Amino acid sequence: MHSAWHDMFVLGLPVLEKILRPTIVYFFLIVGIRIAGKRELAQLNPFDLVVLLTLSNTVQNAIIGEDNSVTGGLIGAATLFLLNYVVVRFLFTHEKLERMVEGDKDVLIEGGVVREDRLKKELLTKAELETAAHRQGFSDLSEIERATIEPGGTITLVSKKPSVDEARHRALTDRLDVLAHQIAEIRDRLQSPPA
Repeated sequence: MHSAWHDMFVLGLPVLEKILRPTIVYFFLIVGIRIAGKRELAQLNPFDLVVLLTLSNTVQNAIIGEDNSVTGGLIGAATLFLLNYVVVRFLFTHEKLERMVEGDKDVLIEGGVVREDRLKKELLTKAELETAAHRQGFSDLSEIERATIEPGGTITLVSKKPSVDEARHRALTDRLDVLAHQIAEIRDRLQSPPA
């Protein structure tokens, strides 16, 4: 019984090493995701998903080392939580540094025109942009006035506003549809034999 408790809770590595390992891996992953681009956070294709799923397993030993104790795992997890808290709070108060770490948003559609150069820079295909549009209720990219990819990978879409003529035309056709429906009801009543 003593051996089981010992194996579970006694550290196999010094505490400082248990703190340094996740810290180094944390900053490495932040830099790696920044270099990989916003796409890694937004539109995952099967290849991106495989990378993200295997990433945690790949760096697991770098974080825990030779220590499989519960105490070591808790120290590593606590280090990651604390480190993330400190970094997020620090970046919140330093806007320029936050932009440097996270990057700026990028315009994918401007004035209703798809910017192919921006898609290429963000490693997004037109089909992936269309998928994002469909998820947000657009049936076609022609309905979109502006699209941006935010630093966190979210794609923001703004619909085109109809011109005054288009709005009038739509209102007129809607009224005509209502009138046509009412005329059809009246015709049906006149053709029906009285009860």
